[in-house]
Amino acid sequence: MADDDLTLSRRNLLRAGGATLTGAALGMNAASAASPGGPSVPADTGAVQGGKVLFPNWRGPGDREPPPPGAPMPPGKRVGFAIVGLGRLSLEELLPAFGETKKARLVALMSGTPDKARLAAEQYGVAPDAVYGYGEWEGLRQNTAVQVVYIVTPNGLHRDQVLAAAAAGKHVLCEKPMANSSAEARDMIAACAKANVKLMIAYRCQYEPYNREVARLSRSGEFGRPRMITAFNGQTTGLPEQWRLKKALAGGGALPDIGIYCLNTIRALLGEEPVLIQAQIHSSPDDPKFKEVEENVAFTMRFPSGVIAQCGTSYGVHESRRLQVHTERGDLDLQNAFAYEGQRLVISYPDGKAEARVTRVLAQKNQFALEIDHMAECVLNDRRPRTPGEEGLQDHVLMEAIYESARTGAPVTLKPAEGLDATRGPELEETG
Repeated sequence: MADDDLTLSRRNLLRAGGATLTGAALGMNAASAASPGGPSVPADTGAVQGGKVLFPNWRGPGDREPPPPGAPMPPGKRVGFAIVGLGRLSLEELLPAFGETKKARLVALMSGTPDKARLAAEQYGVAPDAVYGYGEWEGLRQNTAVQVVYIVTPNGLHRDQVLAAAAAGKHVLCEKPMANSSAEARDMIAACAKANVKLMIAYRCQYEPYNREVARLSRSGEFGRPRMITAFNGQTTGLPEQWRLKKALAGGGALPDIGIYCLNTIRALLGEEPVLIQAQIHSSPDDPKFKEVEENVAFTMRFPSGVIAQCGTSYGVHESRRLQVHTERGDLDLQNAFAYEGQRLVISYPDGKAEARVTRVLAQKNQFALEIDHMAECVLNDRRPRTPGEEGLQDHVLMEAIYESARTGAPVTLKPAEGLDATRGPELEETG
């Protein structure tokens, strides 16, 4: 065969179909690279190893290494989820997120609005007989495709719905805040333990890459120990008839809805529990929206290591979601920290006589898909979730201390926890 015959034009390559060409035809033997701990991997065709397709890094030293291709499970082997509640969060974020999951699939819906449920089922490929009205738990119990029930209804409904899901023999993923009180949270934990099903609280920020990176840097000591932390989560609230402004359904106002992100993120970042809390609450007296729930909350937490955290949350300000960790030798500034997307991490530290300011860029990932896949992984591998019911319970205990301090004007002292991450499951595994 002449040398010219070995030269493949772009047209011939497309006609032949790149996947059918041998490594020799493309000169792969010379261009192949060794994967860590495994055999050589052809540069452009890749190789299957451990159920994944791997490629060697084709980038030069001037670029960052690209992430590996995704390795989704076959649809029939994924964990089946039922979504209970088809409000804004479900329709705008959760149902679309199943398109980015790798271990979970949407198989059922439960809603109090039949026409909305039927439309969502058609849009997302849910079988008509897997659409249930509120209270139709027996039908959901008999649906063997459903392994996990994701509760996405107002907070005041969480307790009864989690108890019903557990009684139906389904594992439970429940939106934050877990309930309306610590007493309700304890009921939910007990019911799931009795039914021998898993209970996970949907603290999405603990699965989001930028929040995890801030926690890693804070605990690593790379910039010294954290000494002060500031966190703020605020937005404006409009429609006075929405459930978040009704105490029976929401349990409270800005604190349990958005302030909980400051509280939970700082706890997860340090791994510690506060030993002292002091708080103030104020609502605009002439605004009818805040007749039942609070508008503004400011609270301070002191931790056993000496870290002091200053936190604020509001229903009456322009949207702002920020986390800053001030360490001995640096400053970690996570902008849009608690948002669904758009996180930006700026790290400042001394560099000789100069001040270095570096923006760390990470691959954006859908944090809802990440948390859903984590729950699926826990079901598949019978492991305790990173954010189990005890994590949600602790936030309720601390929010009740915040309300108590604001009511009395005095600080509330709390019993120290034993060890780090006392309310959490195993550390998350790093992914590509």
